[in-house]
Amino acid sequence: MWQFQLTFLFFLFLILYHYLFGYKNGFPTNWPLLGMLPALLKNVHRIHEAVIDILELENLTFLFKGPWFTNMDILATANLANVHHIMSKNFANYPKGNKLKDILDVLGDGIFNTDFMVWEYHRKMAKSFLTHPNFNQFLVNKTWEKVDNGLIPLLDHASNYAKEMDLQDLFARFTFDTICTIIIDHDPMSLSSNLPRVPSSKALDDIEEVFFYRHVVPTSIWKFQRWLNIGGEKKYKKACQILDSFIYKCINIKKEQLGNENLSKQKEDDKVSIDLLTLYAQKNENYNDKFIRDTILNMFIAGRDTTSTTLSWFFYLFLKNPKIASKIKEEVDSVTLNRNNFKEVSLKLVYLHGALCETLRLYPPVVFQAKSPIKPDILPSGHHVNPNMQIIFDMYAMGRMKSIWGDDCNEFKPERWITEKGRIKHEPSYKFLAFNAGPRTCLGKDMAFTQMKIVAATIIQNYVIEAVEGHHVVPNLSIILHMKFGFKVRIYRS
Repeated sequence: MWQFQLTFLFFLFLILYHYLFGYKNGFPTNWPLLGMLPALLKNVHRIHEAVIDILELENLTFLFKGPWFTNMDILATANLANVHHIMSKNFANYPKGNKLKDILDVLGDGIFNTDFMVWEYHRKMAKSFLTHPNFNQFLVNKTWEKVDNGLIPLLDHASNYAKEMDLQDLFARFTFDTICTIIIDHDPMSLSSNLPRVPSSKALDDIEEVFFYRHVVPTSIWKFQRWLNIGGEKKYKKACQILDSFIYKCINIKKEQLGNENLSKQKEDDKVSIDLLTLYAQKNENYNDKFIRDTILNMFIAGRDTTSTTLSWFFYLFLKNPKIASKIKEEVDSVTLNRNNFKEVSLKLVYLHGALCETLRLYPPVVFQAKSPIKPDILPSGHHVNPNMQIIFDMYAMGRMKSIWGDDCNEFKPERWITEKGRIKHEPSYKFLAFNAGPRTCLGKDMAFTQMKIVAATIIQNYVIEAVEGHHVVPNLSIILHMKFGFKVRIYRS
């Protein structure tokens, strides 16, 4: 009898929980004191789908009410006029804000986490490096070196022994090695035949997951966990220590190298063959190690995660859409890949470029963009915002809005990005926000496309990929749209 009573109480609890903390008429319940936090926590496992549902019901803009004591009111919007207003027209009133800097504290004074003069300095330095007339060939050379000496040997090994391979892990190793080489002149050799454990790369993944958690719970809760050193905050602290140890070690090695008078006085024309760390040192010989550490860490996230994540989702979509895959392969097979002519070859890979843009639309590597107004403002949608409120753009939701991309918004269509004349179609950055918009538009966009095209074209020309049957591919809960369980495939030489 007592077993029946216990079962009845359990199911009664589930029914009450669903009624109280779920959605009513499609909207989260706004409870006294608690606000909408219970509904958020209940649906956090499907946060992207939940945001899409609400924004479609609320005409693309929705005010999330947090608990009264937390200062957690969030305005989520996919309204293009709002995005354009915040990111460009009234840019000066919408910095990252102190709350975001608190959440992303490990990034310190790096480019992602700063505003105004510090941000302008970072952008100026990054631009001088990335827009150097010889940088593109330098990037191509470094990428091809890693393809020849790391990627192809591993793929051949997997092909020879019919081994399963996690493409997401493979691409993360590839981009981590290349970005380390370009930024700090150090190759961690993570893309080696034995696939060594790379603590610094794993630490980046752990930190990004905690970033997401900090966004969805009140600040007081995660700070209390940090004080107790428990849960995700304990993992976060350890990950920060691992990254600090790795980066500061590289900084010290570089300082020793720069003691060589010939290197420190290298000609300006040769600077492109030097890493970004050396460039910062040459610009300011009295640089602060902490500031350089912050710069490097921000660049790691920008250079590793965006490219590797996009490549992973690209091949996922490539395998799910055989007709489109056939068109991509036909185009790729029509060119001869060569490091010395890749700039010209890249211009011919129009359909591949469109497929990569379509991947970025459906699976943007950086999921959220957050802003906080300095002064009260009224958005084009008519919503009032104030300094105590965060404004969130969900790029995953924006890419799947019918009102933005049409009724076929959930389809993978590279043609969406190609004009009638067979050229790449330009979409406004406030509509296609994968590379940010306005003054903060990503300087590394061309760099990312160059690396992705080299890797994708090399694999498509030389290998056949099959997804492992039964392997579940879903997004992870992180600010970076990783695949939760990786992407298991088998590789064969074509």
